[in-house]
Amino acid sequence: MRFDLSSAGVMALAVASALTTAWWLNHADARGQAHAATPAPVHAPTHGGPAQVLKAADGHYWADALIDAKDGQRAVRVMVDTGASVVVLTPADAVRLGLSLKAGDFSATVITASGPVRAAPVALRTVAVAGARVERVEALVVERGLPHSLLGMSYLGRLSSFSATPVGLTLRP
Repeated sequence: MRFDLSSAGVMALAVASALTTAWWLNHADARGQAHAATPAPVHAPTHGGPAQVLKAADGHYWADALIDAKDGQRAVRVMVDTGASVVVLTPADAVRLGLSLKAGDFSATVITASGPVRAAPVALRTVAVAGARVERVEALVVERGLPHSLLGMSYLGRLSSFSATPVGLTLRP
């Protein structure tokens, strides 16, 4: 086995990169959990106009989505994620909405930043953020590994438009 100075440099760079990524992911996850509990300012439209979700201190857009549950509507704290194809719910949020899932319901596999995870496809009757309401929204409930629910493109793509600025996200129903 041959080991020279350039191999040691490459190995050191790879280890440093992996440790930096692990540190960043750990701290980003902790910030996301901390901010997920903090209410995000949301400006609801007064007469069917655009709604705005202000950017939080962590640089993400957080909102309380009103989602139809078995016994009425429930507010679910979500992070707006244009990179998510669909709305994604944590198991805890699914339980709060009255979705009773069995092990066999987790028939899909999705690739996340943490790796592959099993998910259960569900249909949400309505999802509304600051008055911007969408009916019959496709969603997934992940089995594990997600610290907070995500508001993905199965909701955002059904709005007439949405746009992001350095200050906030504007949703147009």
